[in-house]
Amino acid sequence: MTDARREAPAVARNRDAILAVLRGILPAYGLVLEVASGSGEHTLHFAPALPDLTFQPSDPDPEARASIDAWCAGVANIRPALALDAAAPDWPVDRADAVLCINMIHIAPWAACEGLLRGAARLLPAGAPLVLYGPFRRAGVPTAPSNEAFDADLRARDPAWGLRELEAVSAAAAAAGFGPPAVTPMPANNLTVAFRRSRGAPP
Repeated sequence: MTDARREAPAVARNRDAILAVLRGILPAYGLVLEVASGSGEHTLHFAPALPDLTFQPSDPDPEARASIDAWCAGVANIRPALALDAAAPDWPVDRADAVLCINMIHIAPWAACEGLLRGAARLLPAGAPLVLYGPFRRAGVPTAPSNEAFDADLRARDPAWGLRELEAVSAAAAAAGFGPPAVTPMPANNLTVAFRRSRGAPP
């Protein structure tokens, strides 16, 4: 039998830093929907450390979902992975207490980022967080050479990919019904960006 588990080397380098920030953002209890869970290694790291939360991983790629389920088998507060395309108008989840998305919006078309924001707004109650992690461009802040090289590589692989401008993401988030972002600088020139669902905003 082949092992379905994939390995993403970056996870071992960033998982503890991300977890430390999530502890101050995620609710104490409830359901965390992770969009584009990839290998599943982040979910596997976060869930045992946050046992009062239930994690719902997801990914549009069946091989990724197989990896997630292989890594996370037997962990009580992790549900089986769902097939979820962030850009789709309908998601297989109707509510969540937080939405988490790590390293997705720069390796997907802009429509996936917009879909993520709209979908999270449909699911989340007022005040609940949508948390993004990854590299961004910021107005007035020089982009690190490593991020410039990464951006060039992404665009060479697919012109629809590339680092997103934080201001553009924030404007799209506001249009979807979120407040301004809380931004936390992270190692290796990444950011954690947390938006909260506005009270009374349209879904």
